[in-house]
Amino acid sequence: MTNSRQNSYTRRSFLTDLGVSAATLAIAPQVFAKETSPSRPNVLLITVDDMNWDSLGVTGCKVPDISPNIDALAAQGLRFEQAHVTCAVCQPSRSAIMTGRYPHRSGAMGFEAIKDDVPTLTESLRAAGYMNGIMAKVPHLAPQEKFCWDTVIEAKKLADGRGPKLYYQHSKAFFEKAKAAGKPFFLMANSQDPHRPFPNSDQETAYMEAGIPIPKKVDRHYKPEEAEVPGFLPDNLPDVKTELAQYYTAVHRCDQSVGEVLRALKETGMEDNTIVVFLSDNGMSFPYSKTNCYDFSTKTPMIVRWPGKVKPGSVNHDDFVSGIDFMPTVLEAAGLPKVKGMDGNSFVPLLKGKKQNGRDHVFTFFSLTSGRGSYPMRCLRNKKYSYIYNDWSDGQTIFRNEPQAGLTFKAMQAAAETDPAIAERVNFFLYRVTEEFYNVEADPYEKKNLINDPKYKAEIGKMRAEMLRMMVSTKDPILESFKKKTGVSAPNP
Repeated sequence: MTNSRQNSYTRRSFLTDLGVSAATLAIAPQVFAKETSPSRPNVLLITVDDMNWDSLGVTGCKVPDISPNIDALAAQGLRFEQAHVTCAVCQPSRSAIMTGRYPHRSGAMGFEAIKDDVPTLTESLRAAGYMNGIMAKVPHLAPQEKFCWDTVIEAKKLADGRGPKLYYQHSKAFFEKAKAAGKPFFLMANSQDPHRPFPNSDQETAYMEAGIPIPKKVDRHYKPEEAEVPGFLPDNLPDVKTELAQYYTAVHRCDQSVGEVLRALKETGMEDNTIVVFLSDNGMSFPYSKTNCYDFSTKTPMIVRWPGKVKPGSVNHDDFVSGIDFMPTVLEAAGLPKVKGMDGNSFVPLLKGKKQNGRDHVFTFFSLTSGRGSYPMRCLRNKKYSYIYNDWSDGQTIFRNEPQAGLTFKAMQAAAETDPAIAERVNFFLYRVTEEFYNVEADPYEKKNLINDPKYKAEIGKMRAEMLRMMVSTKDPILESFKKKTGVSAPNP
């Protein structure tokens, strides 16, 4: 849809596209009179790029002074311990957040635009009188005209999405613009930290030599001995700790950017009427995290602050929420109509401390890397178990992704020549198997595949059948392959 076509939309056609009934259309003028009221809550979505859920002080990270601003936000809001993004790579993850649909239902399975007939959150918000803004990661929501931005701040104006003071400057200008216009706002403030290139890395040097405006200094440099090694990586390799120190340096700078956006919000006096949601778009750019379906691939440190609605300093330990739930949640919180075709469901009841059914599991997906490598994966997980289906794994195809370009995977490959345990991890990462099953209570880092353990036969059968049910209901393109390779023919009743 072009801008000219979009601007020619009438109120009636916009409402029809959003799934509003004919009866509602009859009172559309009154609806819009109410919807343009500035009394609706503002929404500030802060995303960070490639940050593991456990890289924050509030989520247990022991790296000193790593995230004071995000920790403070958590103290003011609700933190979800079972939050997951839908797909562990930039564009599909963000497209799911902004459409409420699984990747194969929106069209954005990889670094692709969503389909023209898929409604977006920002279309609904613009129809309701909101001012929409985005900071960095602009190309990762496409086509741009479907996202109805009134203000676009490209990453290059934010020191490649890594300049804390620039985030303060541009976010404050946006907040003041919305305030002067008397409009509620939606701002998607995207930090490009801690995405590669990490500070002090060879990759960063190459970026600077190419003229990309990355900041030349950071306020806090971490040393390898300060780095915390996640349990899915070997902890005895110097290069792994060196790269993790670089990563945590980027995490700390990211925290500063988050703090500057929140400072701007407070200074403009709009804090009390603004819902703030913080999350990472996927896990860290290391082996067994980003661009996979493991827990450390999709689990995200989601925090929601909603003054007067959410209890400060609260934690939801049990309920699974997903990236596809963001759009329906915002629509309900803003008092706007539901949109047809979403796969997600609003978790507003959870924000208000109420119970909600259907929150005992989550589905996550992966299809395409940024280099167009096709590695279809699906995962079903709950608090006890995870089941992963790798449609691409055939014993010959080699998995290739961005994290392999760093120090860590190269160090693992070198160590594999003499260390059998690391060799096994490297080999499994490169080839996988068709099915994986983990007892995540006993094995949180998903290192012992139990798919052939007869003890878990019944549970594996249940999860296969539930996976099939999802694939059938959403018309997953790998449905027939899944049925053939697993032998599952009927979903759970």
